[in-house]
Parts: sequence; structure tokens; C-alpha cells
Amino acid sequence: MLISDTPLDRQFAACLRRFDPTMDVSVEWAAYLVSHALGEGHVCLDLQRWAEREIEPGLRLPTVSAWKGALFSSAIVGGPNEFKPLIIEGTHLYLARYWRYEKHLADHLSHRADQVCPKIDLERLTADLNRLFAHNVTLKQADWQKIAAAIAVLRRFCVISGGPGTGKTSTVVRILAALQSQSQGSLHIALAAPTGKAAARMQDAIRKQKLQLDMPAEIIRSIPEATSTLHRLLGSKPDSVNFKHNRDNPLSVDVVVVDEASMIDLALMAKLVDALPAKSRLILLGDKDQLAAVEAGSVFGDICIDKGYSHSFSALLNQVTDVEMETNDASPPPLRDCIALLHHSHRFINDSGIGELSRRINQPNGTQSVIGLLTNESFNDIGWRSQFDEIDLLGRMEQGYREFLDRVVDGSNGVDVLAAFNRFRVLVAHHEGSKGASSINQMFETLLRERLRTPRYERWFPGRPVMVTRNDYGMRLFNGDIGICLRLNGELRICFEDSEGKLRTIAPARLPDYALAYAMTVHKSQGSEFDQALFLLPETVSPVMNRPLVYTAVTRARHRIEIWGGQEVLTAAINKEPEHISGLRGRLWGAT
Repeated sequence: MLISDTPLDRQFAACLRRFDPTMDVSVEWAAYLVSHALGEGHVCLDLQRWAEREIEPGLRLPTVSAWKGALFSSAIVGGPNEFKPLIIEGTHLYLARYWRYEKHLADHLSHRADQVCPKIDLERLTADLNRLFAHNVTLKQADWQKIAAAIAVLRRFCVISGGPGTGKTSTVVRILAALQSQSQGSLHIALAAPTGKAAARMQDAIRKQKLQLDMPAEIIRSIPEATSTLHRLLGSKPDSVNFKHNRDNPLSVDVVVVDEASMIDLALMAKLVDALPAKSRLILLGDKDQLAAVEAGSVFGDICIDKGYSHSFSALLNQVTDVEMETNDASPPPLRDCIALLHHSHRFINDSGIGELSRRINQPNGTQSVIGLLTNESFNDIGWRSQFDEIDLLGRMEQGYREFLDRVVDGSNGVDVLAAFNRFRVLVAHHEGSKGASSINQMFETLLRERLRTPRYERWFPGRPVMVTRNDYGMRLFNGDIGICLRLNGELRICFEDSEGKLRTIAPARLPDYALAYAMTVHKSQGSEFDQALFLLPETVSPVMNRPLVYTAVTRARHRIEIWGGQEVLTAAINKEPEHISGLRGRLWGAT
């Protein structure tokens, strides 16, 4: 078989056969393949890619036209808007629910993108933007933060994409100030992120950025700081894929701002826009070059296409920002006037190896350029080690976590211990395997127990770091939260830092599902930053290794990134563009 066999996919196909016992074998295989595609992160199955392929000895799938004929002759398959388990549109085969998600999301975004907000005081907006972005006057290029803010005020939908350090959060705080200035501070604003960890980071960043605003005190006070996860904002229901807030019960908000939007899958994004009031604004922040959602769809990447602005909107942007804008004579869809791409990194300056490495990773055919940069040793903040053994790795981890372990032994307070732990992290591609998070964590913990003389039968000991792997709203703990076991008043407690920067402690027995956190997957690291990071490559090329994964790993480090692993695996990953099959980009942009 050309794909890995999974029980879920087999059972799904068998279930549909019970609805249509006479279905052709190619229809059953289509059901199997579309279920498998969804598990691989694709929204639909492209029939053209599988037609006429031999999927097992003696069984070859039919041509596209013959296959579509067999599918349409089955009772379980229908066309758009039909009430059938599977839907065909063009050469794409969908589970019906995902066809509806994609169609609804595309229709909603296209409609929202076409709306220019009325009653904007352009003179006030121009003055506010000049005031809010006065700190950027020394830039030698167009102030894209200022342009992004103008777009967000003028449109009901705005997408801001930029790499680490490009100022997305500082920009959004100034957007909120400009919006509240237009409405005398009366807007109801909701701030959210896909994970609790990302929401906490967003809240902390907004609180700090508000202190730097040169605006009237009442405007600054009207900018909220409290953030939540998207699931909490929408009102999750136990044992249900639906939310409390939807089209019939929309959110009571004027503006919704979502950070780390590249992590949002198709289903969740469709449910978010479904819950928005018609006259509200939606602002999405993210990095289009980062890893897409673990679940099906690459929504943020499908939206973020640089097409240039329409003539009329370019003129309006020029009026309020005094920046001459590039226009697009081809007149692509209205979504073109809602995109802002931030390019200037305020964190990674010209002499930053991390900044240069991240740029080269995303360059077309940039593999040799990346290898050259890693091998010429011209930057102190990047390093590459292709040959090493287990002892080398454990030794580097001991060195990286030295300050953290010293603080644990010294009995430092929990906030300082957590801060020390977050200065270094080992990042990996997989959870399982010899170079996966699980085995690396076990090896290092075994070493640590020997150093601390902690018996194996004692599960918990001071300094044991854990990462929550399941949301627990009752405990206010979320997937990705990091805690450290410490001895407080003679008792072992798991210490977490809350959104206020204060310590929260719980008993180990009350901890939700968790994993050790000396090493973590790159996917789990999204939304986090560390002073230093070590990216450990797998021994062989694997399906998850691709360009966004390498880019995401590299950009988790603020001051130093080390890549450990072979050149063959690294170059294969950088050369591999991830593929998320869907029809969303075509629905939004047409042929691209």
C-alpha cells in the first residue's frame, strides 16, 4: 500500500459502505483516502493526484472522469450543498463538514474584506498614526507598522504577518489606540490566541506596550489587557465540537484580535468568523512562514498573499500614512486591501546570525546559502554540529540548564526558577523515536536523578519540569503551559506563572495530562521564545521535516540557536515545502 494503514480510516470507509453496500470499490477507497488526507492535515482529497495509481497489488484506481462517475453514482456522494457524507467540487473530494467550513469561511472573509468602514475621521486618523508611530521616523524604508495600523482602522478585516521581532504586538496596541480614538474609547475589544501560553504572552506584551503610548490617559485605559484562548472566548462545550457563540448567538464585541493565527485550523477559524457580529472587526496576527496548524488546513498561509493594493485604497493609504503604495493593475479580489506584511525586524539587526539564517531558510533554492552560513562561523549566535553522541548531547543540556538547576538547589523563588528554565530549550521534530522528545526527556531525567541522588521510585522531585498537554479550564491550565516541581513549605508543588507574572501552585496529584519538558517538539514551542535553543534533527528524513519547521525552530531563539544533526536531513527539510491540499486559496484568490 502507498500510504500507512490506520484503523480510523478503515472504519470510516467500512461505515460508509454500510450506507451503500453496492458502492464500487473505488468509492470505498475514496472514502478511505479522504479520511486519511484529513488526518495528514489536508482539507480534501485531490482526485487528480490519486487517479490511475496502483494502491495495492492488482488494484489500480480509475481515471478522474471514471472515478467521479463512480462517486456520483453512489448514495453517499453529492455535489456542493447536497446533504451527503462526501462532497465533490471540481476534482476535490471533501467530508461534507469540511466542505461547509471552507465554503463558509471563504464567503465570510470575501464579504468582510470588501467592507470599508464608514465614518472614519481621516484627519484624526492621520494625526493619531503620526503620533503613535513617531518612534519609527528613523526607518530607511516604508513604515509597514503604520500602514498595517491604517488598514486595520479602515477595513473590517485585517491580516498582519511578520517574523519574530517585526513588531506585530506593538503594532496592534497602536491599532487599538487609534480605533478607540475614533470612538472615544467606547469599543468592546476581545483579545485571544489559540493556546493559553500564547494568550498569556500576548497579555504580557500588550501590558508592556501600553506603557509606551503617547495618547490621552482615557484612551490608554480603554485598551484591554485580558486575553483568553479562542475556545474560552467562543465558549467551549463539553463533549461537543460546537461552541456557545455562533451565528445565532454572536459574540458581544466590536473588535476581535487573534494572535498566533497561523496555528488556527480551518474548523476553528470557520467557527470564529461564524460567531462574529456583522459590523465587528477581525484582526489576525501571525507569521505566514511558521508551521501551520496541526489539524486540517493552512488558513493563515492561504490568506497571506502579497498582491499589491487597489488604486483607490492605495490613494487612501497614502493620504493617511504619507507612504507611496504599490498598486495592482490586475484587480485581484478585495482581500488584497486587507493584508499587511511586516519585513523589518527590530530584534534581529543586520549583524544577527539568527536573523540572516531565518531569511535564508525562506529564500527559494537557499539550501547552499544556509549551509554556507552555518559553516563559515562568521556569527556568534548560530552554530551547527553534525557529529555528536549521546554523551555530548546530555552534556550540552546540563550546560544549558545549569542556571536553572542552580536556582532549584539554592531554593530560589518559583518565578525566578521558571524564568531560568525558559532561557534554554531543546527542540525536536518528533515526540517519539531515538531523537524524539520522549526519549531525550527520559535520558536527561535519568542523568538528573543521578546528579541529585533522587530515587527512581520518587516520581516528583524539585526541578522536574512538565508541560501540560490537555486544557483544564477548571484548573486554569492549558495545553503548552510549563510548570516546575518545587518544594514549598515542606511540600512538593507544581509551580506555574500566571498572566500577571505571579506564581500559581498545585499539588502534583491534581495536574492534568502532562509530559516532561526538558525537550519539546517544535510544534509545541510555537508562541514561545528562549534565550538559547538547541534544535536536534532526527537521524533520517521524515515527513514532518520541512522548511517551516526549521524556520520555526530557528526563530524560537532570541540570542543563540544551535542545530545538531546531519547535513542531508537539514537540506532535505529546507528543500521541502509543506503541502496542505484545500480549495480555500482558490476560493479567496482565484488562480494563483
